[in-house]
Amino acid sequence: MEMLFTVLLVATSAVLILLVLLHKGRGGGLSDMFGGGVSSSLGGSSVAERNLDRFTIGMGVIWFACVIALGLLKAYSGS
Repeated sequence: MEMLFTVLLVATSAVLILLVLLHKGRGGGLSDMFGGGVSSSLGGSSVAERNLDRFTIGMGVIWFACVIALGLLKAYSGS
């Protein structure tokens, strides 16, 4: 069971990194270093941005649940 949560945690961590990098920059900061300051006509859809936000939040909840589950498994496993 612990291995399942560990694999799920690694997978959701990688997906979360990609999803955060896909978000449009809100002006300044690190997002401008990766080309976030350049406006593009391809990413202008508000529906796509909302869906990306929802998917990112969902993956964050799964990631958080895996962290809590692994912590509980470690605390009560006895080893």
